[in-house]
Amino acid sequence: MAKQTQSEVTSNRNTEVFSQENFKLIEEIMYETKLAAGTHLYWEGDPADKFFYIKQGSVQITKSNDEGKQFILYMHQTGDLFGQLDGLHGSTHTMTAEITEDSVICSILSKDLEVLMWQHGALAVEFMKWMGMMHRMTQAKLRDLMMFGKPGALCSMLIRLSNTYGTVRGDDILITKKLTNSELADMIGATRESVNRMLGDLKKDGIIDQESSHIIIKDLDGLRTICQCENCPSNVCRI
Repeated sequence: MAKQTQSEVTSNRNTEVFSQENFKLIEEIMYETKLAAGTHLYWEGDPADKFFYIKQGSVQITKSNDEGKQFILYMHQTGDLFGQLDGLHGSTHTMTAEITEDSVICSILSKDLEVLMWQHGALAVEFMKWMGMMHRMTQAKLRDLMMFGKPGALCSMLIRLSNTYGTVRGDDILITKKLTNSELADMIGATRESVNRMLGDLKKDGIIDQESSHIIIKDLDGLRTICQCENCPSNVCRI
């Protein structure tokens, strides 16, 4: 594995596409709320008339199928902006957002943001760039699941975790966020048993290790080979 610098494995806020000046304009129309872990910001089917900014904390975006199986699609953190991207008035949320730690969430009414973008063309351009980045994140995850099966999807997910929660430790990368094998399974639409088996194979090959419920990546290039990594920018290759 090539030696990684700290900047290559630390998390990137998805709001970095906005200039400081334009993001201050968005901050002026935010409404701040404190929410406890375990509560829900919105449910699937609720009106999608707001965007949300995480001032502090984390939010998990999930989708359930008809059998009740839950898929974890995104894990947003401090500094992230998120919300329904279709831009249609009267649309409803197609996913559920759960607060995973005590958080400070700022809501942004879509109608207020629309007025702001009419008034400031540069902000509208940056918002389009942000939407494009979010769509690219989704497309990359679908690519992993559809083209390279569960092993490729798991390896890609581990790379994303290293970009979001990774800390350099010698030649290794320690993923600081503790995740159960069941949670990893929910991220790639697999069973816990299959994730157990795939992690065991990666450990046997010396690609990863595990320590006190933390995953340690020992061979990042090995993961990249399995999922045929396209070396996306770290603000796209993240959870």
